[in-house]
Amino acid sequence: YTRLGQIGLFRFEGVTQRSIVIEQFQGVLSLLPSVPLGAPATVGTREGRSMRSFALPWIPHDDVILPGDIQGQPALGVSDAADPLVEVMNRKLQLMRRKHAQTREYMEMNALRGIVKDGAGTTLYNYFSEFGLTQISVDFTLGTAGTNVQGKVREVLRAIEENLLGESMVRAHALVSPEFFDKLISHPKTEDAYKFYSATGGQPLREDVRRAFPFAGILFEEYTGSATLSTGAAERFLPAGEGVAFPIGTFDTFTTYGGPANLLEAANTMGLPLYARQHLDEKGRWIDLMTEASILPVNKRPRLAIRLHTSN
Repeated sequence: YTRLGQIGLFRFEGVTQRSIVIEQFQGVLSLLPSVPLGAPATVGTREGRSMRSFALPWIPHDDVILPGDIQGQPALGVSDAADPLVEVMNRKLQLMRRKHAQTREYMEMNALRGIVKDGAGTTLYNYFSEFGLTQISVDFTLGTAGTNVQGKVREVLRAIEENLLGESMVRAHALVSPEFFDKLISHPKTEDAYKFYSATGGQPLREDVRRAFPFAGILFEEYTGSATLSTGAAERFLPAGEGVAFPIGTFDTFTTYGGPANLLEAANTMGLPLYARQHLDEKGRWIDLMTEASILPVNKRPRLAIRLHTSN
């Protein structure tokens, strides 16, 4: 679930406020200074421009260390020593950071596709509907043997290039669901190309070569990210039979904005990706572990992320 983070698609940028104002002009979203407290969220349309104010979602996550977490518990790898407090604390903090990382990947993957959801799966913002834009979708019809798959790939590449709108790119990348990937590599128009790639790119009987397939200018990569939402329901980051293509090497298209923590000492300071602190109970009965993040991923050119799907 950390593939987007590994690619480095969304860069992080801290802001000093708990909300941002985004202006849309000719399909490009840009950040504006925050509005004064109490100003309306919708500024309106003027000279073909529209502006919206977006609150940065606040994502707190707490845990606690109790005496029972330490009492009688052996240290890792040591059978006759009590587990030090610092080890228990580090393990709990590591788990909390992983939950935040998973939440950020979930939010960024959805933002790449033009929407922002929270950890409960609730849609917070839809950048297409907010700014009156339409998503570009390409149906690969991989269930039809005669489909010109190269032509479909060129259609995707041209759509990306036409919507760069002043941006630059190095190459095109596509994250696709396992169902889409299986149909792509088994299609009569691509099967031979995939066999040649898997045979020359490694040892197909020993190595896992199913993860990526470069074809006609796009690197198709199987993406299986999923998570358990706060509601208890499991959700895949990409719907079955779908994918998303996007440019790699942009300068200012994919950004995750982070606001300051909900702390007095953090007010009006530049936001960080994650905050963590501890608080010892005044009577020594427990230690509270508190983490929080206020992040909002933004795809400033929503039409650059091309929806891929196959209708058969």
